[in-house]
Amino acid sequence: MEVIIRPNAESAVKLTAKLIADSFRAKPDTTIGLATGRTMEALYAELSRMNKEEDLDFSLAKTFNLDEYIGLPAENVNSYRYYMNFHLFNNINIDKRNTHLPNGMAPDDKAEAARYEEEIKHAGGIDIQLLGIGRDGHIGFNEPLSSLGSRTRAKALTPETYAQNSPLFENPEDMPKRAFTMGVGTIMDARRIFMLVTGAEKADVFAKAIEGPVTSMISATALQLHPNVVVVCDEAAAKNLVGREYYDFVFQNEPEWEPYR
Repeated sequence: MEVIIRPNAESAVKLTAKLIADSFRAKPDTTIGLATGRTMEALYAELSRMNKEEDLDFSLAKTFNLDEYIGLPAENVNSYRYYMNFHLFNNINIDKRNTHLPNGMAPDDKAEAARYEEEIKHAGGIDIQLLGIGRDGHIGFNEPLSSLGSRTRAKALTPETYAQNSPLFENPEDMPKRAFTMGVGTIMDARRIFMLVTGAEKADVFAKAIEGPVTSMISATALQLHPNVVVVCDEAAAKNLVGREYYDFVFQNEPEWEPYR
């Protein structure tokens, strides 16, 4: 795992965007797993800018989102399909037929989860998985005690996640209490993982996820077992990291990071 600490959230976002952009320039038909949430909005704005101003091409891209609320149609302003269209897909040259999310209105939870896994497999797997981290350490909607080998499934959300996300709804009580999510095992199948973390409110759980023991209570700790993970964070999120000196040394001295310094 590579941990790169940038001075502020803006520079962390720009570095993550550059890593993604370079991946697409090397392999234009990259399949990327996407995340949602406040942290990602600035990243998607930067990728949209790069598409318009730096000829970053998404015409051959395929995308698979981590999750979707159960019970929300795609046109609902709080669905993740609406979020992705608004923050990214409507702003870049991507074929929306190649953008995939679970169907929140599917009549059969298990069949929809199996269909989504099969779609990922049919696309050849995920080349790059983009992640944030929840305040309890979840990735996707893999809440505490999620199996580290789990696959895409319907999942009940925790009260903490409900409290964190429901203010985003015009009527907070309208937030669904269940969602489809890629499993931890599904995420771990990605060939490379980029995690973006910003803000002091994530510092405690972020340090546990990166440097603590692997545990199903913090699903992000599973990333310690993946062979190709790059974590980009800002100073605020990094404040509790014990290995800070080494992470900075690696970034300043390893040849692979020279273009990004």
